[in-house]
Amino acid sequence: MFYGIIIRMYYFDNQQHNVPHIHVHYQDHAAIIEIPEGNILQGKLPTSKQKLVDAWIEIHKDELMADWELAINGESVFKIDPLK
Repeated sequence: MFYGIIIRMYYFDNQQHNVPHIHVHYQDHAAIIEIPEGNILQGKLPTSKQKLVDAWIEIHKDELMADWELAINGESVFKIDPLK
């Protein structure tokens, strides 16, 4: 969580979207965003918050991809530092 943005990665969540992705929530907005490219698969965020998420993904793409592999195998993921 950073700047009011909550980011989640769910275990075994590779069936519906078939690509590595994260779930992003900000107030009443939600989006599913592909990693590492940052393409929005579903939903929408305010532009200012989307830019923050894009920057965070860019900085942490290797960690996100490593966590994705852990998550789809049902293993515990590592916490990734928030955007500062």
